[in-house]
Parts: sequence; C-alpha cells; structure tokens
Amino acid sequence: MNIAIVILNWNGAALLKEYLPNVINYSKEARIYVIDNASTDNSVALIETDFPTVNCIVNKENFGFAGGYNQGLKHIDADLYCLLNSDVAVSKGWLSPIIETFLNKPQIAIAQPKILDLKQPEYFEYAGAGGGFIDAFGYPFCRGRIFQTIEKDQGQYDDSIEIFWATGACMFIRKNVFNALKGFDEDYFAHQEEIDLCWRAKNIGHKIYYIGASHVFHLGGFTLKNSNPHKTFLNFRNSLYSITKNLPTNKAIGIVFIRLILDGIAAARFLLQLRGLHAWAILRAHFSFYANFHKMYKKREKANFILKYHFVKSIVWSYFVYQIRYFNNLVKD
Repeated sequence: MNIAIVILNWNGAALLKEYLPNVINYSKEARIYVIDNASTDNSVALIETDFPTVNCIVNKENFGFAGGYNQGLKHIDADLYCLLNSDVAVSKGWLSPIIETFLNKPQIAIAQPKILDLKQPEYFEYAGAGGGFIDAFGYPFCRGRIFQTIEKDQGQYDDSIEIFWATGACMFIRKNVFNALKGFDEDYFAHQEEIDLCWRAKNIGHKIYYIGASHVFHLGGFTLKNSNPHKTFLNFRNSLYSITKNLPTNKAIGIVFIRLILDGIAAARFLLQLRGLHAWAILRAHFSFYANFHKMYKKREKANFILKYHFVKSIVWSYFVYQIRYFNNLVKD
C-alpha cells in the first residue's frame, strides 16, 4: 500500500522546522509531501534546503484548508492519503495499525488515530480526540471531548470502532474515495469540512473508523482559536451547510429551524459572557447560510441519506442540562 503523508502549510515555517523531523523519522513507510498555500514566509525555501526528501507542492494562492488540499492532492499519487496538520508530532510505529486496518478492512474508507494533547500528553486533544460524532442537530463532539470538557487518557478509548467523522488534524482517506467525493467542499474554506466529507462518504455506504492502537500528539491551540470570532462564524455556518447537504429535505428544514433557536441561545450566552463579537458571528453565520441556501441545496448528492446519523438526540441538552461531561456516560439513542 502506497501512503502519502500530506501536510498543508501556510506561513508555518516554524512549525515545519519543529515537527517535520519527527514525522520523517517515524514514517519510513510513507512518502511525505507539503502543500504550501502561497506562504509569504520562508516555508518553501526551508523545505528545499533543510528537508530535501520532502516533496513540496506550491499552490498559487491561499485556498484555505478545503481548497488547499483539493488543489495539492491532484499532484500526489498514492493508495492512501494521510492529511496531517503541521503542528502534529507522531509516535514510533504509529502507521503500522493504520496500514493493517486498511489492508484487512476494505470497507473502511476514512480513519483517524487517537489524538492527544502535545503539551499535556496525558489528555486528549480538542480536535478529534477519540473519534468524532454529531447529535441530531448537527453539533459535533468527540469521545474524550465534549464542548470544553477534555478527558484524561486512561486507556478508555484504546479500541478500534466505527465513528461518524474523523478529524482533519490527522485523517487517513483512500485516494479513490477522496476523488469519488470530489474532495472537500471549498465553500467551507475552513472548519467542519471534514465532517461534511465524512457525512457524504457515509451516505454512499463507506465506513469511518477510529484506530486507538495508533496515536499522535497535536499542539492545537484550542484557547487561541476559540477567541477568534471568525472561527465561531465558520463553525456555525458550516454546520448548517452540512445539515442542508446531507439530510432529506423535510428533516433538514426542521433541524435548521430548531438550530435557529439553539444558536440564538448560544449567542445570548456569548452576550452574557461579554463576548459580543462571537454573538454577532453566530448571527452573521445564519445570514450567510440563508444567502447561500440554494447553492448548498443544489450540492445534495443523489444518495440514500442515512437517517440514523446521530449518537445522541442533543449533546447540548446532555451537557448543559443533565451535566454529562464524559462520552462513556452518554446514553446512546
């Protein structure tokens, strides 16, 4: 099996210098690529001089996460892509369980390893943790991370199980599946495009797995990222995009109406926290969604939509009303 580890980079020379040696050292089974999203720092020169074994593909402009990978992967031939964030450190032998799983289970199209926090390796990392799920209203959560509560890794998720979505921080996907799905939806630009990709894959019968025998460490930056209202805007809007694209019409419309109420409550909560820019970001997300509704609706695939897509009815209700903080305490629908 030919594996390509593909790192998307934009002005991340410092991260490449810090983490590429680790990826090279522990990934002898794979070829390593960096897709540069028109960086203005010395990223490309750094790769050419310090990492001559790494292949560099230069995009003409910054296409964001979705477009950046879509453009760059056109130039990479492999059976299996590993889309890896530039701030991820991998572990010795991390690829072996992945390769074994994909070789022995052809029905698996997408997978992720265990994602741990680089700064606190005894804890899961926010982005992906022990595998992703969504609730009936499209809100995402993970084994090991529900909203701001992050679990300590005590071996509770060392298994391999089917999940709903795999994180874009470290996602393995078969090339033929990526191409059949026509890649990420570039209208997302960034955030939650991997959930949409996985949802579309599931709608046509593919399986997505979490492989706990493999683990990596993600630097992330959860606190910094969540201080950015633009991320709030993208997360709320893109979640509505996914609902529109991946559910039957009558179900999608009903959920969007409920989301209008739930997202309004979230905006009010931000106002109470004196985070007015985030409340405004939610409002803008809905305006942007309604303006683009017809465009998103036209993207719906001719597929048998899966109706049992959610793990729980409402993760919001479970977390904030029932005070359930850990995945293993959730009652599955």
